Amino acid sequence: MSAEQMEGRNAILEAFRSGKTVDKLYVQKGCQDGPVQTILREAKKQDTIVKFVPKERLDQMSETKSHQGVIAQAAAYNYAEVEDILSRAREKGEDPFLILLDGIEDPHNFGAILRTANVAGAHGVIIPKQRSAGLTGVVAKTSAGAVNYTPVAKVTNLSRTIEELKEQGLWFVCADMGGTSMYELSLTGPIGLVIGNEGSGVSRLVRESCDLCAGIPVRGEIESLNASVAAGVLAYEIVRQRLRALGGVNRV
Repeated sequence: MSAEQMEGRNAILEAFRSGKTVDKLYVQKGCQDGPVQTILREAKKQDTIVKFVPKERLDQMSETKSHQGVIAQAAAYNYAEVEDILSRAREKGEDPFLILLDGIEDPHNFGAILRTANVAGAHGVIIPKQRSAGLTGVVAKTSAGAVNYTPVAKVTNLSRTIEELKEQGLWFVCADMGGTSMYELSLTGPIGLVIGNEGSGVSRLVRESCDLCAGIPVRGEIESLNASVAAGVLAYEIVRQRLRALGGVNRV
C-alpha cells in the first residue's frame, strides 16, 4: 500500500488519532454503522474533506480489495501554516513572495509548480482544501525534492486568506489570459502570485480579491500555456523585477 492511500476502518481511525494529515476521506454511500460514524467524527474534527461514493467507486480505488467501506488519501508530507511561510520571509529579510494555486488538481502540475517556486525563491505555496491536489508521492517526485524545502499551507477559503494577507501588507496578482501584459506591470514588493486551473482559470471570487490580472504575451496560434509553465513565466518576471529593483544583486 502506498503512503498516500489507507484502507480499512482500523487503519484509518488510527491515522486520524495519531494526527496524520488526511486530505480526503471516501465513504461508501449508505454505510452508517458505528465504526464508520466514529471515523466521520474524527474527520470532522480535522476538517477533512469527506466524499460519499458508491461501493463500485471504492472497489475501483482499492489497492487491497478490503476497504471495508472507507478509503483515505493521506498526505505524504506535512503541511505548514501560512504564518510559517511569512516567518520564512522575515527570517531571510525579504519581502514575502507567495504562490497560491486555485484549482490545480493535476499532481504533476502541482509538483512542477513547487519546483519552480523553490528555484524562483518563493517563500511558500498556498492551496485550498477543495479542488486541489494534495502533497502526494507523485507531487513530491515531480517537484524534484522541492517539497522538502518549500512549505505548503492548506487553507479553507483562498479568497478569505488573500484578504487576510492584504491586511499584512501583501498584494496579489493573478494569471489571466485577458489581463494586462506582465511587462507593463510593477511586480515588486510583498506579493502573492495566483495561478488558476488550466481549463477555467482563476475562479471569480479569487480573481476579484486580487489587485491585478497579469497576462503572458502570446505570439503563436495556441492561446494559452500549461498552468505550471505559466507559473514559471510569471514567477520569473517577478524575479527579474526584484533583481532589477535591487540593482542586480542576486537576492530574491
